[in-house]
Amino acid sequence: MSSVLYDAPGPKARARSRVISIVGVILVAGGLLWLILALGAPKPSANGAIQPGMWDPTRWDALLDVEVWRTLGRGAVATLTMAGVAAVFALILGVVFSFARAADHKAIRVPTAIVLEFVRGMPVLLMMLFILLVFSTGSFWAGVAALSVYNGAIIGEALRAGIKSLPRGQREAGLAIGLTRISTRFRIEFPQAFRQMLPIIIAQLVVLLKDTSLAFVVGYEELLRSGLYTMTNFFGQRYQFSFFLIVLAIYLIMNLSLSWLARVIARRSGPKAGKLIVDPLAPEPIPDTSLHAETGAKPTDVGGPAR
Repeated sequence: MSSVLYDAPGPKARARSRVISIVGVILVAGGLLWLILALGAPKPSANGAIQPGMWDPTRWDALLDVEVWRTLGRGAVATLTMAGVAAVFALILGVVFSFARAADHKAIRVPTAIVLEFVRGMPVLLMMLFILLVFSTGSFWAGVAALSVYNGAIIGEALRAGIKSLPRGQREAGLAIGLTRISTRFRIEFPQAFRQMLPIIIAQLVVLLKDTSLAFVVGYEELLRSGLYTMTNFFGQRYQFSFFLIVLAIYLIMNLSLSWLARVIARRSGPKAGKLIVDPLAPEPIPDTSLHAETGAKPTDVGGPAR
């Protein structure tokens, strides 16, 4: 199959690409093997004692304690709780920001643009600290508010871009059938823009889930704080790397699950391949029966009797 963007690679190009791919895989595998061996090698400490490697069983025996997994479970639940509440508010704020940013009146559009640029340029951690210190909301609501406002601004810009990318005839058709501007935006433009930007929105929700780790600074007992900081202080620095890997694995499972969900939703919400989409408002085609009306012949009589 040819492409309009580049010529199809020839035999030499394909062979060179295979060689480069094989060399790249070997280099990556070699780097991972070296890292594993380097982490597992014993290291001398400052006082001359030999510290066991990171894969030594003495660094992992704390995981046999049931309370460790209970603490990790509470931290994961706290992380998902903050992410879920913040995601709901972020979606609501994203819709509000998108409508205000795309408003026809400058009195609404310009202040919204200034607020969005300010929010997008402010670090989430500083926003959490500002909300916690000024409004005394507590660590949970400080994290939820900061994540909701920041990610709501990003989602709002994505939805506005989706609305702007729609054909202009969509809005004109809604106005032509008697809908108001707001009804046209809600009932015609917004559903299409939301479905079009759904992969970007869910990708931003993955970022929101990862940013919950910033609530560690404001004292919220999320996964990073409870799984790494609390457990390391209780069991000692000897187990810090072990708890770090466990927390990393839990974060990867949550983020990869959400990414998989995003792909499933995007695949099911898009148009089906090979499926005919019929506009229910389009008029039905009217067959041309002028010849039949003049001659009085049936369609089977044209061109001779039917056989």
